[in-house]
Amino acid sequence: MQNLIITTVQSEADVRGILALQQKNLKKNLTPEQIESQGFVTVEHDPAVLQAMNHAQPSVIAKDGDTVVGYCLAMLPEFRNDVPEIRSLFDTIDLIEFEGRPLKEFNYVVMGQVCVGEGYRSIGLFDKMYQQLRAELSDKYEMCITDISSKNVRSQKAHARIGFQNIKDFDDAQLNEIWRVVLWDWRS
Repeated sequence: MQNLIITTVQSEADVRGILALQQKNLKKNLTPEQIESQGFVTVEHDPAVLQAMNHAQPSVIAKDGDTVVGYCLAMLPEFRNDVPEIRSLFDTIDLIEFEGRPLKEFNYVVMGQVCVGEGYRSIGLFDKMYQQLRAELSDKYEMCITDISSKNVRSQKAHARIGFQNIKDFDDAQLNEIWRVVLWDWRS
């Protein structure tokens, strides 16, 4: 942990590192006890799509030496149809009113997924990655929006701590899951 840095995706090796960490933390690869105590990620990204997402807007990653140990995947609305599991979030954003106007009219970025690897949790990495994301993107976007599984209590608490506010819950029949849409307003 002495070589721990927060940066943005710089190479294909960084994208491969994200995918490797993602595999270790996918809900389908964890025990019920791990899911409850450590949280989980749901979406398994296609490598080509993830590469394209990072070409359009580099995501924030945490690295220990050359190993990716955490990530915040910035996802632009133009990728809404490239990750089927996230399409319902974009569809829901299209229906939400925020501050008296359609949320889709705001200039926003979606958090496509956030993950901190085992052995790197509870040391402030989640917060540092999100602060770096805001530093990198708040001059381009008004807010960051994501959704969190209602079953992922650890993630809900962490996002609330950063400054995300709940704006709507929706039921995703495709995934048989209730999702909480949360927003981090970067305008102030």
